[in-house]
Amino acid sequence: MTKEVTLTIDGKEVSVPAGSLVVDAAKKAGIDIPVFCYHPKMEPVGMCRQCLVEIGRPAFDRATGEAVLEEDGSPKINWGWKLETSCTNPVSDGMVVKTQSEKAVKGQNDMLEFQLTSHPLDCPVCDKGGECLLQDLTLAHGSAESRFSFDEKRHAEKKVALSDDIWLDRERCIQCGRCVRFQSEVVGEAVLGFEERGSHTQIMTTSDPGFDSNFSGNTTDICPVGALTTAQFRFGARPWEMEATASICGECPVGCNTVLNTRRDVKSGGKIVVKRVMPRQNEAVNETWLCDKGRFANHNTDNRLLAPSTEWTDAIASAAQKLSAADEPVFVVDGSLSNEDLYNIKSLADEVGAKALCYSEAGGGALTTKSASYGKSGAGDAILVIGGNLYAEAPIFWLRAKQAVERGAKLIVATEAETRLDAFATTVVRDLKKGLEVAEEIFAKAENTVVLYSGDDALAQFCAALNPTSLIGVWEDANTQGAWEMGYEAVSDLSALKGKTVYVAGKSSLVAAALESAEFTVIQASEEANLVVGQTVSIMETSESVCVMLPSRTIAESDGTFTSAERRVQRFFSAVLPMGDSLPGYVITAQIAEKMGVTLDIDAEDIFSAFSDLSYADLANISVEESLLIGGTCYENEQGLGVMLPAKA
Repeated sequence: MTKEVTLTIDGKEVSVPAGSLVVDAAKKAGIDIPVFCYHPKMEPVGMCRQCLVEIGRPAFDRATGEAVLEEDGSPKINWGWKLETSCTNPVSDGMVVKTQSEKAVKGQNDMLEFQLTSHPLDCPVCDKGGECLLQDLTLAHGSAESRFSFDEKRHAEKKVALSDDIWLDRERCIQCGRCVRFQSEVVGEAVLGFEERGSHTQIMTTSDPGFDSNFSGNTTDICPVGALTTAQFRFGARPWEMEATASICGECPVGCNTVLNTRRDVKSGGKIVVKRVMPRQNEAVNETWLCDKGRFANHNTDNRLLAPSTEWTDAIASAAQKLSAADEPVFVVDGSLSNEDLYNIKSLADEVGAKALCYSEAGGGALTTKSASYGKSGAGDAILVIGGNLYAEAPIFWLRAKQAVERGAKLIVATEAETRLDAFATTVVRDLKKGLEVAEEIFAKAENTVVLYSGDDALAQFCAALNPTSLIGVWEDANTQGAWEMGYEAVSDLSALKGKTVYVAGKSSLVAAALESAEFTVIQASEEANLVVGQTVSIMETSESVCVMLPSRTIAESDGTFTSAERRVQRFFSAVLPMGDSLPGYVITAQIAEKMGVTLDIDAEDIFSAFSDLSYADLANISVEESLLIGGTCYENEQGLGVMLPAKA
């Protein structure tokens, strides 16, 4: 059990774990000490000196070691002659801290004034305006008048491309080092650094290509000013103009918690669109980070299917008629659908005695229903990453595997090609069979064991034979695990669809593949021809004679839930109005089912309660303590952390 330390901050007594920093102890007491360089997820450096406070420590008799008391019996406090940085000083019993004394306030204000002497006066056009730490502190503590001439301010390049995605405004940079330290300490890719010295110090990229990291967008979140911005969002909107809606990233199976910032956009004809994707804190999933894959995902594609191939009533009737008439209809989905969509499709398939298949190139879905989170893995634990490239497939899983090694876990990487995880691995092998053998030996001595695999059924079976604590499939889509939880059969070869009447729902690439596999052509079309019912969001070329196209909504337009590869069920909310005549996937299925004499729910919450022992209210539980770990423009999680499913026997 961690030892507690009691100290007094601005007259408030607070108890915190031993080793805590003064700045964190103050935050727990509800006292905000101004900071720039400090970030709760990085090592303290005391570079900016903004967090200056007065610190007093109990006096002890050197001869006896006893505490020295004042005449009234209270402990005597020795005060230092100078101010100290609260971000580098650990707490101690009996410590007394003054953050609002005249001396402390003057020190903080002086440091703030030094920052402003060379900062450009471009707040009205700065992307960080409205969520800028320097701006907030200036309004709270800054002087109404400057003692420095505008002509004497330091000038530097205003637009430097560190990469295709990240721009640097060197004039705004305050050299806090957050971005440099994030890349070096958190990600382990030291692709940023300082060059020159003194007033000429500036950030530069050390990699080729520039800023070569899949986590570069996070530096724009933690930058306390507007020095780092994304090319995607630059000059795109003001923070106070946008609405914030909680969502879940749909780019990979990690299940990162996000916020979709939306605003009416003139370039989109006055439609409300997603302007940027921001991280939402969930320490068990993505902490406060996002990979660039999820951050820069396009939520505003113009290639949308806006209406069905015929009128909605005719399209629904045609789909229902063909499915009812088919001897052996087949229902095929992918992991891009929500749990609610998947459940209604599976329910309809079960009612008509049809197969319900989930397309996935990765196998072993039936084996992963005992998976659990490995976010806290450390000393005594072992992790096997086999068959794939986590950095490209599920970057946050990659980051967490690296962090587990730093906490003492043993990491085995078994891949046929080199990966960026090799540099942090305990053991690296280029043969999958050898990797399984090495893992078996190391797992025998480990407390908790984790396997993250990318491969077919055979590899999944070999991994399951290791009997790991958690067997995690690195699926191609966000909710493939949700399909396995509902009992979908896995299919990686669509040739079995040939000559079948098929209901296919998912990405347009799956619909196209189903059409191709079923070998439908315009020449073959007739009244007796089989039919593909395609439920998707994107336009694709096909014949109305052989395919009924039904427009469904995107994640940004829908309410629902995803189940991550670690079996955490999490909810997302609709952020923008649906385009065209698109409908939620579960409503489309329910309408087809109704024409077939089957009754299904059309309310997302009712559907969720029908297939789960949980409710949406269960998914909404939050942790107040988590917000203490935010440093930057990550959103606090007020909508829910989700729920881990219990392991199945």
